[in-house]
Amino acid sequence: MRAYIAQKIADLGIAEWNDCVSSACPAGDPFLSYNFLNALEVSGCVSERTGWQPFHIILEDRGKLLGAMPTYLKYHSRGEFVFDYGWADALHSIGKRYYPKLQTAVPFTPVTGQRLLVHPQADRASVERELLRQCQLLCEKMHLSSAHITFMTQPEWERAGQTKWLQRIDQQYRWLNKDYGSFDDFLAELPSKKRKNLKRERKDALKESIEIEWVTGNSLTEQHWDVFYEFYLDTGSRKYGSPYLNRHFFSLVSQTMRNQILLVLCRRNGRYIAGALHFIGQEALYGRYWGCIEDHKFLHFEACYYQAIDFAIRHRLSRVEAGAQGGHKFIRGYLPHLTYSAHWITDPRLRRAIGVFLNGESAYIKRETSALRARSPYKSELNQAKGIF
Repeated sequence: MRAYIAQKIADLGIAEWNDCVSSACPAGDPFLSYNFLNALEVSGCVSERTGWQPFHIILEDRGKLLGAMPTYLKYHSRGEFVFDYGWADALHSIGKRYYPKLQTAVPFTPVTGQRLLVHPQADRASVERELLRQCQLLCEKMHLSSAHITFMTQPEWERAGQTKWLQRIDQQYRWLNKDYGSFDDFLAELPSKKRKNLKRERKDALKESIEIEWVTGNSLTEQHWDVFYEFYLDTGSRKYGSPYLNRHFFSLVSQTMRNQILLVLCRRNGRYIAGALHFIGQEALYGRYWGCIEDHKFLHFEACYYQAIDFAIRHRLSRVEAGAQGGHKFIRGYLPHLTYSAHWITDPRLRRAIGVFLNGESAYIKRETSALRARSPYKSELNQAKGIF
């Protein structure tokens, strides 16, 4: 096997890259696709200038792709959703630099998926071990502080732990489709009080004569993206941050992934006032971005959560993943699930300190997840609080 760094995903064959993705993710993962990652690079959202320098780790044998990791040389910790600012401060306090570091992830996308991509004709175990080893070697050769693999699958996380990577867990909220025939079937699973609250929220969200429109596939136009981008920028300005994505990115993914995109747009008096962007996988609907130019109570919940549930039920998708954070999702039927990351720290003192911290953090996350399960919003689970799911 020969390892090398690809400075852009376009250096690889689209067919070979997608072969690795389909082998690793048989259920489909729109964010690992060549089209999504390439759009981030071509649009300039991911570049050395933005602090996300493409640094994809590639394994091949006699010119044939064996495995790959979507990896970036990072000059900050923004856009990752697994927070290590305290680790950077600790290393800086002893006169060492934390940045740049290696980050294996889908930029700006806190969605669990394969990170150790293996060609279907290659031996998975040996290629995964070699990819992990190449990360460690890069840290050594380039004098980097660390390498991080975020939102990886549990089997990958376990493989990394076997090779002495530090292991970290967190939680996200997901809605699971129990073969519901309608939104009312889902509501019937909730206790009476919660069911009434959800119905009231849906009614109140639309009481100002607001209409909901689903736009996907060939119905998507540049005009739709113009109005959604206005919403997206408004959310960024209210959070006192710089939006990660530019307008060109949305045009690119619309050209190549339109059948994997759902825009939920809200219209009042003939004018679009809010919207939510979702990506469609073979088994899941992934909520990504929301924005508005008018403030209406509960409209955020309607566009991002309830409309997503409606769409998943109608299209027989198994779940809705609504992104990072947000305990408010729990009372609306979204349940906590663990997420996984692995970290290679080169400084032995920092490594020991982070190891102690992660042990305590993991115990807390597990207790919190169990406690949430014990007060599940579903009637059928209220008395079945058994372990972590």
